[in-house]
Amino acid sequence: MGRQIQMLALAGSAGLLLGALAFEYIGGMAPCPLCIWQRWPHVVALLGAGALVLPTLPFALIGAGGAATSGGIGVYHTGVERGWWEGPASCAAGNVSGLTPEELLAQILEAPVVRCDEVPWEMLGLSMASWNAVASFGIAALWLLSLRLR
Repeated sequence: MGRQIQMLALAGSAGLLLGALAFEYIGGMAPCPLCIWQRWPHVVALLGAGALVLPTLPFALIGAGGAATSGGIGVYHTGVERGWWEGPASCAAGNVSGLTPEELLAQILEAPVVRCDEVPWEMLGLSMASWNAVASFGIAALWLLSLRLR
């Protein structure tokens, strides 16, 4: 039973990554920097696949840690979207006071296309970042459950 749950957790991380890529490349929704940050821990979580052939504990913990990290970033991103706190500097154009027109133009041209504090898509009142957090914490729980059942 533990192995099947690990496979479900792996499929969850893979599904979230594929879904994000589908929204980007098929749906035309470019990701913001925080969206990209949420993807990398799932890549790490996929290293948990080693638990299917090697000793379970280290790989299952890697899978759980990666999924939980993505969930944490998703919570942070949700807070940025809702205006609860500011996002990183890479998500905004920055301060424009005191800039010459040339400096302002350069800053505009270098600014990211997609802002982290805007919600491009939501379902049932939750943004993609929020859904990622919910799913990621669920995947982390699956990894931990798999340890208990082995």
